[in-house]
Formats: sequence, C-alpha cells, structure tokens
Amino acid sequence: MTGPFVDYPFTIDGTGRLARTEIDDHVRDMIDQVLFTSPGERVNRPDFGCGLLELVFEPNSELLAAATELRVRGALQRWLSDVIDVEALSVHADGERLVVDLVYVRLVDGARTELRLPVPGGTR
Repeated sequence: MTGPFVDYPFTIDGTGRLARTEIDDHVRDMIDQVLFTSPGERVNRPDFGCGLLELVFEPNSELLAAATELRVRGALQRWLSDVIDVEALSVHADGERLVVDLVYVRLVDGARTELRLPVPGGTR
C-alpha cells in the first residue's frame, strides 16, 4: 500500500486533477466508508457497510452502544482486516450522541492511530 491515493469523497483539486491524499487520510476514509455506508446502499455490494447513520432514529442508551460496538467490530473485521488491526474499540452514549472510539494499527507499516467518531445526527 503506497500513496498517494485518490481522496474520498471524490473531488478535483485546484489544478484540475484528482484530489490525492496520503496513507493516514486514506485509511481514515476507508473506515468512514465502512462505518457510515448502510447495507443495501451499494448496488454491486449490497452487504457492504455498517449503517451507523441508521442509528439516528434509535433511542440513545448503553444497550444501543453495546449493540453498536458489536456491529462496528464485525464490519471493520470483515471489510478492513487486510488493512488494519483493531486494537481497541468502544462505543458509548455521550449525552444525546453516540461516540465510537477506535484504536487501530495499520498492517502495512505498524502505525498506531486513535480515532474518535461521533455518530452524526440530532437528538435521540
């Protein structure tokens, strides 16, 4: 896995070429795609994704956080196990928001990254 990579979302840079990014941002983009794509959203890969955006309409609770943690862990393992090793994962209710805390190691170079992803949405 060597860069630069095509940036996500797909955009054109100031020179009229494809926007490019380095490996840190590329892996983060892949994680975002897995977590925030709903199963059924991709035509040729209907089982791809985790569907975190679907949780906007669920009542926020520790039970939801525990179920979401299993959902996130499974999706990352299934779709990105050849790119990252999940070192730690926790999902918790923070007021009206659900927050995903992820620590992963890139397999290509062993770089360790901590990531906090608040699930977008309004009150639940």
